[in-house]
Amino acid sequence: MRRGNVASALQYVPELTWILFLRILDETEDREEQEADAVGASYASSLKKPYRWKDWAAPLESAKAKPNKRKELDDAGNKAFMHFVNGDLIPCLKKLKDKPNATPRQKVISEIMSGVEKTRIDTEKNLLDVLDKVHEITNEGIDDTHVFALSQIYEGLLLKMGEKGSDAGQFFTPREVIRAMVRAIAPTIGETVYDPCCGTGGFLAQAAEYMKPKIGAKISGPAVARFRQETFWGREKENLIYPIGLANLILHGIDRPNIWHGNALTEDEVYGGLFAGAPKQFDVILTNPPFGGKESAAAQTNFDYRTSATQVLFLQHVIRALKTNGGRCGMVIDEGVLFRTNEDAFVKTKRKLTDECDLWCILSLPGGVFSAAGAGVKTNLLFFTKGKPTEKIWYYDLSDVKVGKKTPLTLTHFEDFAAKLAAREDSDRSWTLDLLARKAKAAADAQPFRDTARAKSQEAERAKDRLGELKKAKRRDQPAIAETETEISSLLKDAREATNKAEDIDNAVYDLKAVNPNRKTDVDRRTPTELLDLIDAKGREMAGAIARLRALTDTS
Repeated sequence: MRRGNVASALQYVPELTWILFLRILDETEDREEQEADAVGASYASSLKKPYRWKDWAAPLESAKAKPNKRKELDDAGNKAFMHFVNGDLIPCLKKLKDKPNATPRQKVISEIMSGVEKTRIDTEKNLLDVLDKVHEITNEGIDDTHVFALSQIYEGLLLKMGEKGSDAGQFFTPREVIRAMVRAIAPTIGETVYDPCCGTGGFLAQAAEYMKPKIGAKISGPAVARFRQETFWGREKENLIYPIGLANLILHGIDRPNIWHGNALTEDEVYGGLFAGAPKQFDVILTNPPFGGKESAAAQTNFDYRTSATQVLFLQHVIRALKTNGGRCGMVIDEGVLFRTNEDAFVKTKRKLTDECDLWCILSLPGGVFSAAGAGVKTNLLFFTKGKPTEKIWYYDLSDVKVGKKTPLTLTHFEDFAAKLAAREDSDRSWTLDLLARKAKAAADAQPFRDTARAKSQEAERAKDRLGELKKAKRRDQPAIAETETEISSLLKDAREATNKAEDIDNAVYDLKAVNPNRKTDVDRRTPTELLDLIDAKGREMAGAIARLRALTDTS
């Protein structure tokens, strides 16, 4: 593909996505047709001649390739193959979703092709070479191990898109972080899984891999079909990434990737055909919302607490989208959301979170986890369950782990976290915050200021009554009126200041930043005298070494 002028990951991943998808689709439908024939059932392929892979892309020497469209185009010459791909195949596939009674799979095909105007590969020879290489990838024999390996190879390509300097970095969450989050939330067969900003589908794909081994002999055929078709739901607004997410989920064995194309915050829809029948609320949400983004005033109108900060709006969206009793969420959030108490929407969103959900864990990640994706911001993982308020929060601290390009975060780093999670065990890295006790202390600390504010407000009301009487008097006492007005202004100012101090104390409850009280630090406890003695001793040692060197020099 590089030889074909498709050099960067941002170019070759989207190109390979639709080519690889059509190859896998062809094999999948061949297998399904054979299974239907075996039981005497009818079968209708999603694609008809000459648009199936076997018709136009399979090499002529392939065992399955009979005289086909590719041979016809090859014989025609004069760039006929490129004209067919760009002028016939791609437009036809993009229009499939508009057919009357289009099947869900035909809609998926159209959406995967939605961002493709023409092949990026520059020459017919290079394109045919790419197709021949892709044709060698086979899933014959329903080899689950092979399919899993293929999905991992594809994720390797997605990783290239997420490297620093790539515009796609914002869509990529390190897979080890995702796996650790999925294990902590532990989705089960029968539950729905949702990601409101799913990007390349990493959370949904890893949730599927986690859940697949739980499909045993006791799980019925209809339950398996629901797992593949009605379990995984997502939203994504970026045109480049949306079709890649669809293809990634299909490579992970999800027959129907139910991804809505559009802005989840504004609810502006590009295409919602794959999201038909979506539940209003979900059992499990796994997500990494964009942080640092700014949403317009139009987007904010859909939310209780308005702010331009996308991550705060997504947190509100997630709380709303979780099932009321027992819905669970694992979410990446930037540290600013946790500690900021100076903006109303931040505080009220965190209050809503802890009032409506049990925020049972906050895991503090190292600072460099997302640096490969072009984001050096410090992040945390939130885990919460909707249905009851938070009483205690268990924290785990990985912030001291050194993470770099050659030393990435791995599942090994999460082993101790996983071991201690069930019992919420305290250690050098973990501790428990009693949120109820913190709220009670804040209420007690704020009460004197509230009492002062109330007293000052009452005094101001009495002063207003006096002012009214002074102004009604036949002979107006202007000095007294001015003095009373000054008194009222001063009392109201004192009341506001006391109220603000009380609110600051209340808001400080929602500074949820992970500050490890158990971390052991190396402290130099030597006295100044001991340090001076050490310097003196080292000086004498150095002087002796210099003297010996001089003696050797004089001898020579």
